[in-house]
Amino acid sequence: MEQTAKILVLLGGVFILAGGVVYLLSRLNINFNRMPGNFVYSGENMTVYIPCAASILISILLTVTLNIIIRMMNK
Repeated sequence: MEQTAKILVLLGGVFILAGGVVYLLSRLNINFNRMPGNFVYSGENMTVYIPCAASILISILLTVTLNIIIRMMNK
């Protein structure tokens, strides 16, 4: 039970850190909506937004972050 509590506290810290980074990036006018590799199709009655580049970037960042956290917990 103690291990679960540590994991939840650590995940909470990660979410707070991620929220702070997103907040700071928005204050600096850095927008992830118009990255190269994100596709937008605007039809007559609809708009389809496919964020391929943003999804890949987020996936890489989460993979690296979680691997570092897991390795720190196993020591």
